[in-house]
Amino acid sequence: MYQRILVPVDGSETATKALIAALQMARDSGGQVHLVHVVEGMTPLSADPYGAYAGEVIEIMRESGGKILQEALEVAKAAGVPADTEIFDNFGERLAEVVADSATRFKADLIVVGTHGRRGLGRVMLGSGAEQIIRLAPVPVLVIRHSEKKTALA
Repeated sequence: MYQRILVPVDGSETATKALIAALQMARDSGGQVHLVHVVEGMTPLSADPYGAYAGEVIEIMRESGGKILQEALEVAKAAGVPADTEIFDNFGERLAEVVADSATRFKADLIVVGTHGRRGLGRVMLGSGAEQIIRLAPVPVLVIRHSEKKTALA
């Protein structure tokens, strides 16, 4: 069974479903979870004409990431699963690289990630974070697809 499970969280419904699945697995096996949030997605709107990012925007993004991690940590505590958190704001690094590096440092034996399951042009335009994580992950990856069914931690 998996004992050290890494879960990237971004506040989305699919990430929450992945978190719940990871918590169920960790609780069943007596394991723990490591919750990570990657501050990314800096757009031209958040940068000045010379390429420097506005300090206020970055701070808001960090605060938002901290809140997302805190909420996920509270869910883990309510489930009775040991958990810790880590936030990354290494601008310029891809999400998958950060997740893979974090999994190595945490000595994870599983990564659980949510996906919207986009296909076609939507996937090409937006990319697939889950697919990139699968390609770079040093350990197995469990992908939880978006669905209309509600998930609850029993």
